[in-house]
Amino acid sequence: MTQNLERIRGSITALITPFRDGKVDLKAFGEIVERQIAEGTQGLVPCGTTGETPTLSHDEFLAVVGTAVKIAKGRVPVIAGTGTNSTMHTIELTQAVEELGADAALVVTPYYNKPTQEGLYLHYRAVASVTRLPILIYNIPGRAAVDMSVETMARLAKLPNIVGVKDATANLARVTQQRLACGVNFIQISGEDPTALGFNAHGGVGCISVTSNVAPRLCADMQNATLKGDYSAARKIQDRLMSLHENLFCETSPAPVKYAASLLGLCEADCRLPLAPLSETSKAKVRAAMTQVGLIN
Repeated sequence: MTQNLERIRGSITALITPFRDGKVDLKAFGEIVERQIAEGTQGLVPCGTTGETPTLSHDEFLAVVGTAVKIAKGRVPVIAGTGTNSTMHTIELTQAVEELGADAALVVTPYYNKPTQEGLYLHYRAVASVTRLPILIYNIPGRAAVDMSVETMARLAKLPNIVGVKDATANLARVTQQRLACGVNFIQISGEDPTALGFNAHGGVGCISVTSNVAPRLCADMQNATLKGDYSAARKIQDRLMSLHENLFCETSPAPVKYAASLLGLCEADCRLPLAPLSETSKAKVRAAMTQVGLIN
């Protein structure tokens, strides 16, 4: 496990799931994975929020994670999103990705149910008890409607395979608070592109990024600069990317980033309902941001 944990850092892409004619486009997905690795991405998250996982069937979920593992071939860690709002289902998915060869699991706080802090603790403890995979907590109050407290995270950090957090709170004070509560070896990964640079300055070691779907090299270079302590270089890249970071969330993600990926010829822009096609106004914003960064003419 230690070797895997040392690799969970830098620019990690929250992969989109391409669709064509209503079906998962595994060919396009495989090409996206290969491109990510070639461009310097240091980790892959299939079947996270950006992958529209709640709309995937069980077979589609297994196919997406299996394809990522097969193509990555151990070159970068594959951190599969297995969290649901059912503890039993989360356990099933976590055990399934362990069998597929994933390197770790990303487990979101149960959405819609709104569990108490004790409920959160018991949920993660139950999942951790049935797998040998390292588990990253995914704390995203804006989507899940529940915020894991620092105190609850510290309790979970005592379990041997609860190894870190993807923090999408955008509260940079949390990084220091969680480090003091959970220890310096607790892996802290940003889940929010616009504040990822500041997150690392506070002690984080990477970002699970939406923007890196379309700008993998720039995101990797920015992360590498922060990990080397070269914040001057990192700020220059972040300044270049900021418009893209912002406009990839001009509507509910992943609709904007899938449209951006379509502009690069990576896949179709299709999302599954209940996500709507991107509006023309938002398409113009995404195109302008992509042009400004230099990704398209």
